[in-house]
Amino acid sequence: MQRKMILTASLAALLGAATLAQADSDRLAPERLDEVLAQAGEFGFQTYEEIEVKSRDRVEVEGWLDDEWQAEVSFDLASGESLEEERKRRDDGAWGLSEAEVRDAMALAVAEGMTEFGELQVDRGGRVEIEGVDADGRELEVRSRGGELLEVEHD
Repeated sequence: MQRKMILTASLAALLGAATLAQADSDRLAPERLDEVLAQAGEFGFQTYEEIEVKSRDRVEVEGWLDDEWQAEVSFDLASGESLEEERKRRDDGAWGLSEAEVRDAMALAVAEGMTEFGELQVDRGGRVEIEGVDADGRELEVRSRGGELLEVEHD
């Protein structure tokens, strides 16, 4: 009986550790958005189309540096360095969210229970989708536009 309890406790600990390791690899706490926006702002981003967590300390940001230059940059949050960079000159004009709008969208997601995020995307119409998890580890998608909540989906 004691052996069965030890085995059950060991399995629970292993599953818990695996869940934490997975969460560390592709999601961040919303509070770390400040680090992402600070590095992206220093790089020159003016508007944001997508922020995707690649690992605990690596984030990819896509957006506009000005009205002509669109960029996709991978940042190392630990070192503050940009790891990869791609720029495209475009003539269709900048679009996306300002830093303040990104923060507002994340605040809506947090208010709906999001404790970690993996990706934030915005379309040309201004619809924002943030994917992440809640405190129970359940997947959560929060959609908004112009600071107004549109939809919340739990998986």
